[in-house]
Amino acid sequence: MPNPILTDKSFERARGEDAPGWAAPSAATAVAGTQARPPGATTDGRVMTANGTFAKTGALFLLVLLGGAFGWSRTEISPVNQLSIPGWAIAVMFVAFALAMVCAFVPKSSPFLAPLYALLEGAFLGVISKLFEARWDGIVLQAVLVTIGVFLTTLVLYVTGVVKVTRKFQMVVLSAMIGIFLMYLAGALMSLFGVDIMFWNDPSPFGIVISVVIAVVAALNLFLNFEFIRQASIAESPKYMEWYGAFGLMVALVWLYLEVLRLLSLLRQ
Repeated sequence: MPNPILTDKSFERARGEDAPGWAAPSAATAVAGTQARPPGATTDGRVMTANGTFAKTGALFLLVLLGGAFGWSRTEISPVNQLSIPGWAIAVMFVAFALAMVCAFVPKSSPFLAPLYALLEGAFLGVISKLFEARWDGIVLQAVLVTIGVFLTTLVLYVTGVVKVTRKFQMVVLSAMIGIFLMYLAGALMSLFGVDIMFWNDPSPFGIVISVVIAVVAALNLFLNFEFIRQASIAESPKYMEWYGAFGLMVALVWLYLEVLRLLSLLRQ
């Protein structure tokens, strides 16, 4: 699903939580009357950095792997329907979604909820991955390598300035994400009435093209995340925003991995 975490509104929400601290001048300013601190700054000297955010992203990635190993080991493959998701995994998915929503709207909870989300989401991904692996041998390793490769490529393109995240770029990507979300929602609602309109799951040329487009949008979403992390770091946001930024980036990577996994399965078919 599209990543709603790292947006301008979430940044403003986090700023609102600590507004008094950000408005207070630094000690140097109070004594010497120098330029005031940036509007996102804290007064205790512990502020968000890009390096700290990526370090915490690595920690969340390890927790996802740990949860994935558990989910993989607890999944039994049915000879009748290899793509049947066990009931406990569906429950884990809903709990992970609930944690994600709380974390998204309460940034201060991210140091506690982001690791829990990573473990639960990892367990669900482990189940999904094993089900796909049972049907298409080697597909999980391919999806993991593609996801890591896309992440590193987008990071290099962003850091070197090859891709610049302008306001127009943001609006185009966000509009595409909203369109994809509405498409998913319509497909889910129609399926409740026995109508299958999920053409993007068909192994047809059109279905594969749509799947490629969705995967590309998921990859472009990473640029928005990088820009958010940079802007929040420049504004000297509170230290806990490192967990918030890492959480949002992990949501984007999970979405990308699932889209790559689905695209590869269509190509295999």
